[in-house]
Amino acid sequence: MDFEIRKDRSKKTGLRLAREREEYFRLMGQGVSSREACRIVGIDRRTGKRWRNGFTPSNSKRWRPPVTRLVASAPGPSKHLRQADRIHIADRLREKASIRTIAAELNRSPSTVSREISRNRHPVNGQYRPYAAQARADERRPRPKPGKIGQNPELRDYVQDRLGRRWSPEQIARHLRRDFPDRPEMHVVHETIYQALYVQGRGELRRELTRALRTGRAVRKPRRQAQQRQPRYPAPMVMISERPAEAADRAVPGHWEGDLIIGKDNGSAIGTLVERSTRYLMLVHLPHGRGTELVRDALVDTVKTLPAHLKRSLTWDQGSEMGRHHEFTIATDIPVYFCDPASPWQRGSNENTNGLLRQYFPKGTDLSVHNREHLYAVAAELNGRPRKTLDWETPAERLHKLLATTRQ
Repeated sequence: MDFEIRKDRSKKTGLRLAREREEYFRLMGQGVSSREACRIVGIDRRTGKRWRNGFTPSNSKRWRPPVTRLVASAPGPSKHLRQADRIHIADRLREKASIRTIAAELNRSPSTVSREISRNRHPVNGQYRPYAAQARADERRPRPKPGKIGQNPELRDYVQDRLGRRWSPEQIARHLRRDFPDRPEMHVVHETIYQALYVQGRGELRRELTRALRTGRAVRKPRRQAQQRQPRYPAPMVMISERPAEAADRAVPGHWEGDLIIGKDNGSAIGTLVERSTRYLMLVHLPHGRGTELVRDALVDTVKTLPAHLKRSLTWDQGSEMGRHHEFTIATDIPVYFCDPASPWQRGSNENTNGLLRQYFPKGTDLSVHNREHLYAVAAELNGRPRKTLDWETPAERLHKLLATTRQ
């Protein structure tokens, strides 16, 4: 027999019988009689009866619900607290354990345990009783719940009137608080209004009011499910995590970082390519815009003059201009790796160089006026500027040294 009866179950240990309850109901589920199950787990028969049937109210004791619900809980981790968790919380609170200690024992956040105690403790004496706490949690859990707008005709008429005047849900929610500052039953957030419009079957707001929304949609467009998102590019991206390790440590030249600097009103751009090992800069001329085909062709023309050992990889952000990255790779044999979203530090050398370039190409100016020769002159000037990160060598000098070493 795997179950071992514990010898010490005195009041000083907190009467923690969760393991006994679990084993008792497991045996009962296998067809073992209550008398035999009580004998195996080492409890009195009346204890097993109370677990199955609860306490009958009398002058000396209060009603307590049965705990058979504990058997129905699914094995493994659960998003919500279970009755066994609440029994553990009650036992440990009786032993004066801290909330952080209890949370660590349950592998939960301390805020989860704190909220559980404050929400489900007795409203009068403040004691935390696990069975009553479970009952309160079960009462709040059923779905769907009646909506606030559907239960309040005055609120519903107010919201429908403003929607008919083409107010946005957020504008309505803000004005409700301004018009009814002392009536919380008239306060809703804008998400509540969206739910009343989009969730079918509630009938809280007229469906035709969705035409008054700026989107005009009668159903929501899902955006959070990764599997339902549209791919950013026609060809799959290769992320920076798959870039060769030699690119990360900057020991081998030929790994480039790229980006665009944008001109006035997003109407013009200049491409920038920075070699990671030497910080050598090449500027890409884009006189006719930054469409995917224009960027592809300009990048191909710029890198085709490089020797083969300087064409190892290109790292770019997820800008739309690289929509034809796979065609660039086919034309140049240079693989393109993409940074993670909102992670400019993954192209740190390029970001730093773009900041230096703003001395020559200020923000808010038209960048299409600069011809190819001027771009070459700016790149040559920056490549001839000493860098602290290169021990005060210039990018041109460091690249020349690396090329000389490679030839030998």
